[in-house]
Order: sequence, then C-alpha cells, then structure tokens
Amino acid sequence: MAGKEFTLVLVESQQIAPAVKHLTFCREDREAVCFIPGQFITLYIPTAEKVLRRSYSIANRSHEASDRIEFAASYVPDGTASDLLFTMQVGDTVVAAGPFGRLILKDEQPMRYILVATGTGVTPYRTMLSELAKRFEQRPCFEVILLFGVRQPQDLLYRDEFTEFAKKNPWFTFRAYYSRFHLETPLLLYEYMGYVLAAFSDIDPNPQHDIVYLCGNPNMVDEVFSLLVNSHGFPSDIIRREKYISSN
Repeated sequence: MAGKEFTLVLVESQQIAPAVKHLTFCREDREAVCFIPGQFITLYIPTAEKVLRRSYSIANRSHEASDRIEFAASYVPDGTASDLLFTMQVGDTVVAAGPFGRLILKDEQPMRYILVATGTGVTPYRTMLSELAKRFEQRPCFEVILLFGVRQPQDLLYRDEFTEFAKKNPWFTFRAYYSRFHLETPLLLYEYMGYVLAAFSDIDPNPQHDIVYLCGNPNMVDEVFSLLVNSHGFPSDIIRREKYISSN
C-alpha cells in the first residue's frame, strides 16, 4: 500500500560521481515493493529535535516487483540526510515510506517522449527505460530523447548505461550537456556544451506529438516549462515536472 512505512537495510553504497552515491537497500521484511517508474520514496531521518523527511526517486533498472530499492543521493555540506547516507555502512537501517509521486509514465501514445534532467534528477529515467522498451516492443512507432545537463563529464550519472542503451535501441537518443566545463578533446557524438535549455533550439518540440518530463534543478524546470508553454504552445498537462531541492 502506498505510504506504508517499512525498514530498509543498506546492501551496497557506491560512489558514482564526486558528490553522488548510488545506494541499494532491501526491505528488512523482504516484502516486494511495487512502484511505477518515476515514483519516489521518503526516508525518515531522526535528529535530536525531530524526524526529518527526505525524498529520493527510485532508480532501480527495472520496475519489476522486488524487495530492493535503489536511489542516488547528492552530498549537501552540513546536510543531516547527507551525513547519514554518506556514512551508512552495509547492514545499517533507515525507516522509509512510499512509493509516492506523479512523475510517471501514463497510458498515452505520443510520437516522442522528451526526458529532461539535471543532476540526480536523471534517476527516475533510469527506471523508465525498461518500461519504454516494453512499450516500444508493443508499439514500435515512437522516439525517446533524454537531455541530461551537468556541470562536467564526471557528474554524468549512469553514462555507460545510457550510451549503451542508445546503441542498442535506435529509437532512443541520449544527449549530455556540460555547463561549466571546456573539453580539451573533441566532443563525443552525444556531448554538447552549454545548458540543457539550449537543446530546444534544434529538437523542435511539438505539443501535437510530444510529451515532456522535467526533473532536477528548480531553475531548469521553471525555465524549460516557461519556454515550452510560452514559445511552443504546450499545454501544462503534457509537461510532467518534479523539482529537486537540496536541503539539510
């Protein structure tokens, strides 16, 4: 049941970027967690004063029911949740609830999905890929483009997974944007300089056949939403949004 509390046990903690860890937990009771790609869980972080709630998008590679839950967490200096998650040892526990969230794949049939992310906002799309692959097998007449904005190449979470998926699935395009880095070597085919917002000057977004997902930095989400609504005529109901706000 959505919202039910359960205890998670840390199985693995992996550094996947200078300030990001990918964490794998299992439910202590070994019950399977059923979720829709794009949903998140909420952790209860105890402090001396109160219990804090911090939410993280589920990042499992598949949304098949499992007792495992994966997510990526960014380190926030002096952040209570960061201090807990970045120092947890295998076997440590934390109480959670969920799944929650509306940034999900609905039963629609667009000609193209445009997935836009910055930072750890890319994690829900990691889970969505397996579902999109299943949908493409059933209806092989749509495209997916993932636009991922980071500061520099080392911040590009799940790079190998996305590039390999693109090689195996011609209907999927991956584009990485670097906002604060100047490469000394030629750009690879999927690499671009600048902010992810710049992508919309050449991908020709069209509200008649596109559905757009936005996840990550609030400024990016607001800027792209405004661009799509005001310059491209998108109605708000075909733009799905979730803002990631760093908190202590």
